[in-house]
Amino acid sequence: MKRAMIVLLAVAVFAVSACTRTVIQQVPEGSPASVTLSGSLNTAADPIVQVVEKVRPAVVNVTTDLLQQGPFGQAGQGVGTGFIVRSDGILVTNYHVVEGAQRITVITPSPNSKRYAARVIGGDATADLAVLKIDATGLPTAPLGDSSQLQLGQRVVALGYALALPGGPTVTAGIVSALGRTISAQDPNCQVCKNGERTYSNVIQTDAAINPGNSGGPLVNLAGQVVGINTAGAGGQAENIGFAIAINATEPTIAGAIANPSAPVAYLGVVTQDVSASLAFQFGLSVQTGAYVVDVSPGGPAEKAGVKAGDVIASFDGKTVTSSEQLGQEIHALKPGDQVKVELVTPQGPKTITVTLGVNPVPQA
Repeated sequence: MKRAMIVLLAVAVFAVSACTRTVIQQVPEGSPASVTLSGSLNTAADPIVQVVEKVRPAVVNVTTDLLQQGPFGQAGQGVGTGFIVRSDGILVTNYHVVEGAQRITVITPSPNSKRYAARVIGGDATADLAVLKIDATGLPTAPLGDSSQLQLGQRVVALGYALALPGGPTVTAGIVSALGRTISAQDPNCQVCKNGERTYSNVIQTDAAINPGNSGGPLVNLAGQVVGINTAGAGGQAENIGFAIAINATEPTIAGAIANPSAPVAYLGVVTQDVSASLAFQFGLSVQTGAYVVDVSPGGPAEKAGVKAGDVIASFDGKTVTSSEQLGQEIHALKPGDQVKVELVTPQGPKTITVTLGVNPVPQA
């Protein structure tokens, strides 16, 4: 699995020429893409074009100067994508885009491209989410949608600075290929990942191309609403397979960072996915609801308290857990240092433990 972020020591772009040809296309009268008197196609009604015009101004390039040194001694540079969610300079990207950064620079798209120094004001290392702030006002924003309403086959559009190519974000389009996927991606810099491999749960699979540099960019529906955060491509393992974090799972973290910039966030240290009837059947679970533990962060609060992969979190702080999203909301409603009673359903049977919540690690750039 290849990451959708690229780390560059030097960038050289080679353009491959391709021949062009003129195509005469007959379009039924009254169709959305009608031929104008000048002979050119009318793209004003094309839904993809409309989405791009609406969202593109809010899609930014996120460049980082990394702490790690390159093979020739010079500092490396990371390149990813972000999108603005509030006009006073709040934007969202992937955690791994800014992980290990000494300096973060945000570049807005043309025609009025500007460079800003950015700082991290919040995030969730386990969920691969970082919230940044730049000193600017009156910025265009990308509205957030409802990822729970996505359907298989629904058309979506991905925007991002793929391959760090100059000239603004790249646009790719496709459909929702699957929902609720669990995947793994290499992230050797991740301190909360086991064996340098980050696990994502409940992610959106799409055939819209997601390439290196797309990390942190928006996956949007045809209403121009962000429904996912592009994070990984399948690389050479398969074609037309990319993944995005469902936006609903990120909203509590985004809201918390906006309300309390740089405030410490409670941390449990688990990656979970919703328990469904099919999941319960697949793993022989004795429950039909809850949050199934896919992975546990090494040395995190959950691991210290005895939580293991394969357990189901059935209750947290006295509240029944119905989904991974709800569990995240309950965690973020508490503070680091709070002691919480957690009821588990393990392969050996029910178990109740007490967890002392930690501080969610956030990049300090």
